[in-house]
Amino acid sequence: MHAGNPLMRISHESIYRAICTTRWKLIPRELCTKLRTHRPIRKNKRNTVKGQWRSQITGARPIEERPDTANARTELGHLEGDLIVGARNSQIATLVDRKSRYLTMVALPSRHTTTVIPALQQAFSRMDARLRSTLTWDRGMELAGHRLLTEATGVDVYFAAPRSPWQRGTNENTNKLIRQCLPIGIDLSLYSQADLDALAARLNNRPRKCLGYRTPAQCVALNL
Repeated sequence: MHAGNPLMRISHESIYRAICTTRWKLIPRELCTKLRTHRPIRKNKRNTVKGQWRSQITGARPIEERPDTANARTELGHLEGDLIVGARNSQIATLVDRKSRYLTMVALPSRHTTTVIPALQQAFSRMDARLRSTLTWDRGMELAGHRLLTEATGVDVYFAAPRSPWQRGTNENTNKLIRQCLPIGIDLSLYSQADLDALAARLNNRPRKCLGYRTPAQCVALNL
């Protein structure tokens, strides 16, 4: 109606903000659990990285140095990883193959790098060597010991830019699927590695539109 009048334009973020501000008045609180994110308000993307310390990882290789085959999704083995955090300071690690969307979940008793690096090393040791070539992570200090991981496994580690979760979009989208089963606020320490393996198997056998309605497991089998 006012396409030609710049004074009458409004950004999509302003629209979302207006909806979320009044949501408590218009939508019953219990209906928020039906949303995919289970959040009653929109998350502020500007605050997805807390503190400057996240960018102070020694020897961090930027995502721009990642191989072209990883960027183009032309071969298996290029992984994106992150932590999912739960109640009572609990956490798990997730690893997702960029080409096949194949998921590996790793139980973690702590998010300290001295715990995370050995846990990832063990997870990689259980993988086919063709499924572990590179790993892209955010700037979290849980991967401060990335050099030890590379030395032990041969997996080259790259880091996304600060405050840029879209650079690991495959992992972010998969984590949203996981949240449907492990909602925000749950104590993740209650889940054993066997429990996480079973959940990963369910998602790896779930057809994906982006894979032509094949499952991640089928995609891996077709490309090995």
